[in-house]
Amino acid sequence: MAIFSHQRHHWAYVWIPIVGAFIWFATLWAMLITWLASGRPHYVSEDSGQHIAFISDVSADIFKPLFIIACCITGLSFILALVIERYLRHSGRLMPNMRTREHVLSTLAIIGSIIGGAGLILLSIFDTKRHPSLHDKFLLVFIVGVALSAIFLIMEFRWISKDFQYVQRLKRSYRMKAVIAVILIALAIAFGVTKLTAVNVAGVLEWTITFGFTFYLLMFYYDLRQSKGVHKGELNAYRMNQSPCTAWVRQHETSGHN
Repeated sequence: MAIFSHQRHHWAYVWIPIVGAFIWFATLWAMLITWLASGRPHYVSEDSGQHIAFISDVSADIFKPLFIIACCITGLSFILALVIERYLRHSGRLMPNMRTREHVLSTLAIIGSIIGGAGLILLSIFDTKRHPSLHDKFLLVFIVGVALSAIFLIMEFRWISKDFQYVQRLKRSYRMKAVIAVILIALAIAFGVTKLTAVNVAGVLEWTITFGFTFYLLMFYYDLRQSKGVHKGELNAYRMNQSPCTAWVRQHETSGHN
């Protein structure tokens, strides 16, 4: 019974990114379906030649209370996922940071998530209908914060994987994050350009980016779930330095997470 309990108690925190991703995804779908079902109305905040409503246009109308709640939950779950990941790595339930640079990168990733999460919450409060200038600034804060957090986190994971080259989950995690991050950053740059030159294309890109952010959030479920069945202190840096753990970790990779 004790072993079963230990195998399962990780679910208390792995659900955090799942909940954040679900709330974000469901809110976006609710706004998109409502906009389409209501005949694609032209909102006050839209440009004259605009036919594809931005999320900020839809969320500034009757969806504002729901959008604020969704952004608060999503922003907080994003921040908490990185904080919990840092704690699990520090407490020896995930592969540890072996050098100071990984600690620094982890801290910078958390700071980036706080900036991005704060930007997301504030852009939902200061909507484009009533505060267009502030909304655009907080949108930029959100994009930059998430991008920086992703870059630092990917760098941290890559350095950790160099110390534990036999741990495939680490490599898989940062590679998948890198693919998603590169795509979203490229789309964000294209969005910034097309918003000034082709507003309807920018609208499509914005919906694509925000839905794509769901997949980035879900990656944290993959990371946090790796602590399943690992006791506190089992993967600490001291133990990894003092003993050849290759065989143990390989066994953990193949059987401990099934």
